[in-house]
Amino acid sequence: MTMWVFGYGSLLWNPGFPVAQSQVARLPGYARSFCMRSIHHRGSEAEPGLVLALDEADGAECTGMALAVADGHETATLDYLRARELISSAYVERMLTLELATGARVSAVTYVIDRDHVQYCGGLPLEEQARIIARAIGGRGPNSEYLFNTAQHLTEAGLADPDLDWLALRVRNLSL
Repeated sequence: MTMWVFGYGSLLWNPGFPVAQSQVARLPGYARSFCMRSIHHRGSEAEPGLVLALDEADGAECTGMALAVADGHETATLDYLRARELISSAYVERMLTLELATGARVSAVTYVIDRDHVQYCGGLPLEEQARIIARAIGGRGPNSEYLFNTAQHLTEAGLADPDLDWLALRVRNLSL
């Protein structure tokens, strides 16, 4: 049985595991947003950055990519993802049903935000998000790099996100 992982942010451009195939997928009931303060990868405790998370919301949906893990790499992939995504317990690992572009449904490992976690910051205005992202730097590099890569890969996949596109333009302007 194929192990699927839902990519909606950095997993699109830096999965970190062998991907056998990828397909456009839709996840109902969740919205992609910069609703998690990053104190490790794209910010610090002194100056947190922002990373994308899936925030549960009635009527929402997120389009991303279903990533099929290469056969024989399931255990190593799950271990890797848990070390990467659950570093501060702000994400919760869930098996959620995705609808593929083909109409098929698959169950996928998906990381969603824990709204009760101290790093949750849903509802920040886009301008505030841009200012935070423009200045934050973490262990994996500048927060702006994370934004630019994600926005670019969504656009290249035909899944442009208007909020991310606006943020990318605004952050570039703030950096001038």
